Amino acid sequence: MTNSSGKTLRFALVAHDARKDELVEWVGDQHARISRATVFSTGTTGSRIKAAYPDLDVTCLKSGPLGGDQQIGAMICEDELDALIFFVDPLSPMPHDVDVKALTRLATVYDLSMACSRSTADLIVKGLLGDQAG
Repeated sequence: MTNSSGKTLRFALVAHDARKDELVEWVGDQHARISRATVFSTGTTGSRIKAAYPDLDVTCLKSGPLGGDQQIGAMICEDELDALIFFVDPLSPMPHDVDVKALTRLATVYDLSMACSRSTADLIVKGLLGDQAG
């Protein structure tokens, strides 16, 4: 699926450790839609998505705490993403909390659609990739 400029839509998918399984499951639920987009993901999350759905176009960046969050932040600044899906674990201590805040701030500054929960991620994907699954 393409955006208004005719380019393939680009999604960043990120998940904290406690929510990686949920994000992988969500990708499966949205597989027909997500398969029409280019996906970028932080290292471990992207590797898990690729293992579960080898047919998806997923580019794995560095692990979040090792610079993957900053790589996604740079992509936001350079207008290289159409949405950020970031399944955050709000109940666990986050040693890289500043990275989470930075991504949230950048998504807000650059008016990028961002979801931190499954229901909001569903709305973004349906809004950008259409209500029809196939």
